[in-house]
Amino acid sequence: MSWLVSLLVLSGLIFFHELGHYLMARAQGVYVEVFSIGFGKKLFSFHKFNTEWSISAIPLGGYVKMKGQDDSDPSKKSYDADSYNTKTPTQKILILLAGPAANFVLAFILYFFIALGSPNVLSPVIGSVVKDSPAFVAGLESNDTVTAINGVAVDSWKDMAKIIAASEGTLDLTIQRAGYLEQKLLTPRLQTTTNMFGEEVSRKMIGISSAGVTHKMELGVSETFSYATEQTIFASTMIFTGVKKLLFGEVPAKDLGGVISIVKITSDATAAGWMSVLFFAALISVNLGVLNLLPIPALDGGHIMFNLYELIFRKEASEQIVVNLTIGGWVILFGLMGLGLFNDITRLVG
Repeated sequence: MSWLVSLLVLSGLIFFHELGHYLMARAQGVYVEVFSIGFGKKLFSFHKFNTEWSISAIPLGGYVKMKGQDDSDPSKKSYDADSYNTKTPTQKILILLAGPAANFVLAFILYFFIALGSPNVLSPVIGSVVKDSPAFVAGLESNDTVTAINGVAVDSWKDMAKIIAASEGTLDLTIQRAGYLEQKLLTPRLQTTTNMFGEEVSRKMIGISSAGVTHKMELGVSETFSYATEQTIFASTMIFTGVKKLLFGEVPAKDLGGVISIVKITSDATAAGWMSVLFFAALISVNLGVLNLLPIPALDGGHIMFNLYELIFRKEASEQIVVNLTIGGWVILFGLMGLGLFNDITRLVG
C-alpha cells in the first residue's frame, strides 16, 4: 500500500510541476509535443490538445518536450514560429520558472487544506525537568502547562520555545498546575544543542522537555491563509538552507536520502493519517521546486542560467559549452540519485 501511495504522491507532484511548464509554454505560443509522467518506455498514451500525454515505465520524474528543445541532444533546434528556440530569453525564463512555481503554489494549497482540517500542534505541557536547570530551580514540574510568558499568551510549544530563545533577562511564566494558575520567575541559560541539520548551536533554554501532548489548531479564514503562507515559506527556507549546507559540506553526504527514503516516510505518513500524507506531499512539492532551481544544466535552473547569459550578453552560449555542461549536469544528477539510493540501502542494512 505504501508503494502505491508513494507513487501517487510523486506522480501528482511531478504532474503539477510539468503542468506549470506546459501552461506557460502554451501561453507563450510554444508547441508542446509530449507531456510525460515518468521516463523510458511508454506504458500508456493518448493525444489531446495537440499534445501526446503519456505515462512511462520509470516513475522517477517527468518532462514536457517542447518543439526545438531536447535535453538529450541540445544541438537539435527548430526556428519555426511555434518553437521554444524562437522565444526571447525572458519568455523562456518564464516557461522554465513556471514548473517550480507550480510546486510552490501546490504546497501552499496543500498547507491550506491542512489548516482547514485543524492540524495538531504540540501543547506547552512540560514532560520532564532537567535537574539544576533554570526550570528546576524555579520549581517547574512535570505536567505543568505554560499558559503565558511575560503576560503574552502561549498556545503551543513552538511559540513558547521562540519566546524563550529570543528572551532577554528574567521571564515571568504563568503555569497551570492541578487547575490553579501560578507565577514562576526564571532566567534562561545559554546552552549547546543541535538544530534540525544536526549542527551544534547555542540557544537559550530553561531545561524542560515536552510531554508530547497535542491539541488541534482552530483557525479562522485569515489565519488559514497565514498558516499556509508561513508553512510554505518555512519549508522553502529549510530546504534551501539544507541544500546549501550539503553543497558546502556543512551537512554530511550520508544524510542524503533517495527514493527508498521517500517510500519509507510516505509509509509512515500513511499510517499516521491523511493529514501526515498532506504534510509530506507539501514538503516534497517544495523540495521539487527548490531542487529544480539549482543551476545544474539538466534542470530548470541550468536552462535559466543559459537564458540569463543570453539576456545579459545579447548572444546565446556556445553550443559546445551547452552540450558539455548538459552532459555534466546529467552526470551530477545521476550521481546524486545513486548516492541517495546507496545511503538508503546502507541505512536499511544497518
